[in-house]
Amino acid sequence: MDLQTVWFVAVAVLWTGFLLLEGFDFGVAALLPVLGRKPADRHLMLRSIGPLWDGNEVWLITAAGAVFAAFPGWYATWLPALYLPFVLVLFGLIIRAVAFEWRHSHHTAQWDTTWTHVITGGSLIAALGIGAALGATTLGLPVDADGNRVGGAFAGVGWPAVLGAVAVLSFSLVHGAVFLALKTDGPVRLAARRFARRWSPVAAVPLLVWAGLVQLRDGTTATAVLWLVAALAVLVTWTRVRVDREGQAFTAWAVVLLGSAATIFGSAYPVVVPSTIDPAFDVTISDASVSDYTLMKTSSA
Repeated sequence: MDLQTVWFVAVAVLWTGFLLLEGFDFGVAALLPVLGRKPADRHLMLRSIGPLWDGNEVWLITAAGAVFAAFPGWYATWLPALYLPFVLVLFGLIIRAVAFEWRHSHHTAQWDTTWTHVITGGSLIAALGIGAALGATTLGLPVDADGNRVGGAFAGVGWPAVLGAVAVLSFSLVHGAVFLALKTDGPVRLAARRFARRWSPVAAVPLLVWAGLVQLRDGTTATAVLWLVAALAVLVTWTRVRVDREGQAFTAWAVVLLGSAATIFGSAYPVVVPSTIDPAFDVTISDASVSDYTLMKTSSA
C-alpha cells in the first residue's frame, strides 16, 4: 500500500471517528427540546455528554489537519467550494461551546432555557454543515480542470449537500437517543428508547441512500458487502432497542455508520473530489497529495 493510500485511509478513519463520537453529542443536544421537557431532564441529558463533547471535537481538527497536511490539493478545492457550510460549522461549534460554559454561570429558568436553545441550535447547525460538506465532497462538486468552483457561493450547495446534511443529522438524532437510553435512567431513558424504536429505520435511510449512490457510481463487490452490513445493522438496532438491549443497539447503530462510511470512502477511492462538470476534472489522491518524501516525513512526525 503506497503512502497516498495510507493517508487517504487515515483521513477516512478520522472523519468516521468524528461522526461516530461527536454524533451522539449532536444528537443529545438536538433532542433537548424533544426529550428534555423538564429542567431536571435537560440537566441529566447535558451531564451525559458534559465530559465528552469538547474532546470529541478534536477529531474534527485532526481530520481537517490531515487533509491539509497530506492532500493540499484536496484542501484547496474543498474549502473554497464549500466555504458557506464550513463557516456555518464553525459558527455552530463556537456558539455551542459558549452556551455550554455560560449555561452554568446563572441559575434562573430563563437563563437555562435560553442557553439550552443555543446548545441545540449550535449542534443542529454544525451537524447540518458537516453533513453538507461531506455529502457534496463525495457525491460531486462543480469544479473545473484547475479545481476551482464554477458558479457563485451557493454553487456547491446542491442536492448532494442536502442529502449529506439530512443523513448526518438523522443519524445523530438516533445515535443520541440510543446513547441516552444507555447512559441515563428514569423518564429520559424511556423517552429516548421510544424515540430510537420509532425513528431508527427512517433515520438510516438518508445515510444508506448516500452510501448507495457512491457505491452505484464507483463501488466494488467489497463495498457492496459493506453497504449490506450497514443495512442489516439497522434491523439489528431496531430489534435490540425493542427488547431493551441498549448496549447492543448502540453498537449496531455504530456499525450502520462504519459500514456506510467504509462504503462511501472505499467506493470513492482514489477520487477525493468528483467533478459534476466533467469526470476528467475529478481530483484524485495523486493530483492532490504532496510528495512521497513529505508524506513520509509527516507520518514520522
